[in-house]
Amino acid sequence: MPEPRLLVVGCGAIGGVIAGHLLDLGQDVSLLTTNSAIAAALRERGVRVTGDEPPAPVQARAVYEALEPGVAPFDYVLLATQPPQVEAAAASAAPALATDGRMVCFQNGLCEERVAKIVGAERVVGAVVTWGASMLEPGLYERTSSGGFSLGRLDGTRDARLDELARILEAVGPVTLTDNLRGARWSKLAINCAISTLGTIGGDRLGVLMRQRYVRRLALEVMTEVVTVARAEQVRLEKVSGTFDLDWMALTDAERTAAASPGLLAKHTLLLAVGARYRRLRSSMLAAIERGRAPAVEFLNGEVITRAEAHGLDVPVNRAARDLVWKIAGRQEQASHSTLRALYERTR
Repeated sequence: MPEPRLLVVGCGAIGGVIAGHLLDLGQDVSLLTTNSAIAAALRERGVRVTGDEPPAPVQARAVYEALEPGVAPFDYVLLATQPPQVEAAAASAAPALATDGRMVCFQNGLCEERVAKIVGAERVVGAVVTWGASMLEPGLYERTSSGGFSLGRLDGTRDARLDELARILEAVGPVTLTDNLRGARWSKLAINCAISTLGTIGGDRLGVLMRQRYVRRLALEVMTEVVTVARAEQVRLEKVSGTFDLDWMALTDAERTAAASPGLLAKHTLLLAVGARYRRLRSSMLAAIERGRAPAVEFLNGEVITRAEAHGLDVPVNRAARDLVWKIAGRQEQASHSTLRALYERTR
C-alpha cells in the first residue's frame, strides 16, 4: 500500500512539532501556512525542533501558502491552526481531502463539531493533545513537555482510518483511542480554560504561576465551573492522560467555603505537580496576542459561558477571566502577575 499523504495545516507550535516528527520518520508530509515568514523559513531551513530527543531538521515535500488547484488529494489533513482559524482552514483544505480521507482537529475547545459541518462528521477525527510546545522563531519549534494524544470520532466508533492515524501519530507521542471523544474534549477544555487563560492573564510560564496559591485556587474555581456545565450537558468526563480526573478536581460545596481541608490540600498538591511537569508551558493565546492575532478565548471560556447560559447556570470566574483576556488583547490591561492577582481579588 502506498504511504498516506499528509497535509499539516497551520505551522505554529503544535503543527511544527508534529510535522518535524512525522518528517523525521520519512512520512509523506506537506505543509500549509498563510504566514509568509514561516513559509520562507520552512523552505529554506526545513522544520527544526528543539527539546528532549528532537528530530533532525527535515524538508517537507511541499510548503504551501495556498493550496494549488489540482493538488493530489490528501489522506489526512491535520488541522493545527488556532481555533479562530479552524473553520476557514477546514474549508480551504476540504477540496484537497480524499473521499475516504480524514480531517483531524488538534485544537483546544470543541472544534470537531464545527469542522463536521464543513466536511461531514464521518470524516472528522478529534486529537486531544496532552503535551506543550512553543514556536521560538519562524520554523523553529520547542517541545516544552512530553505526552501524546487521545484520538476519537464524534460517534465513538473505530475504523481502519482511525487505527492507521494512531500508528502514524505514535511518532510524536503515545496514542490512546477513546470511544468518548466528548468526555475527553470537555476534560481538556476544563484544563485549558484554567491553564491557558490564566497563563495569558499572568503573562508567565506555567511553572512560575502554579507556585502561587491564589493562581491554583483560581484554576480550581475555573475548572469547577466547567465541570458543572459539562454535567448539565450530560457529558461523561474522561481522565486526562489516564490520571487527571476532572470530576475529582471540581471543588465540593464544602471546599468552596473551607479555608483548608485534606481534599483541598490534595488538589493544590496535584496542581503543583502539573506546574512542575509543564513548567515551560506558555499560553498559546498569549503568543497569539503578541503576534497581533485574536485570542482563542471564545472557544474556551466563551464556549463554557454560552453553554452555561443555555442551562441557566452562572460561571462568574470564567466570565471575568474571558473579559480580562479581551482587555489584554485590546491593550486595556497588561498581562502580569498583578493583573492575575487582581482577578483573584475581584472574584472573591
